Amino acid sequence: MDNKSKISRQKGAAAIELAVILLPLLILCFGITELGRALYYYNGLDKATRGAVRYLSTFDMSAPPVGETAASIRTKAQLMAVCGSVSCNPAMPLVPGLAVANVSICDPVACPATHKNILTGQGSVSLVTVTVGGTGNATYSFTSIVPWVIPDFSYAPMSSTMASQYF
Repeated sequence: MDNKSKISRQKGAAAIELAVILLPLLILCFGITELGRALYYYNGLDKATRGAVRYLSTFDMSAPPVGETAASIRTKAQLMAVCGSVSCNPAMPLVPGLAVANVSICDPVACPATHKNILTGQGSVSLVTVTVGGTGNATYSFTSIVPWVIPDFSYAPMSSTMASQYF
């Protein structure tokens, strides 16, 4: 058997091997990319809740500053969670699809049973909580670009709680 007939029998073998291995590699590549995007959005939601609760903890909700009401402070905290600023356009969220309706707030005035004068080992503290998702159908849903690799899903509610500076 000469080299020429051996080569002609091997023609196309590389193309077949590529075809066999390409599909699993593409699925793996798209899956890793999509999971990375989902993690990026999760991190954005987490930081948004922390920023909003930090903003909210600086106010005495039972005696808001002059020109403010407890409701306006809560709305600003919701905007802070949605787009990172108290004066922003909610149509431009930090994470696609996040809306003010997805953000719920509990403070000593809105939830006195669970957030006002909570006893600790060294006294009492009032709390503020910002939650993304968890209020009825207001969860945040992740929409996959490649649903045949990673399907769409909803994140569990994310909450951040801090002690209010005012007891």
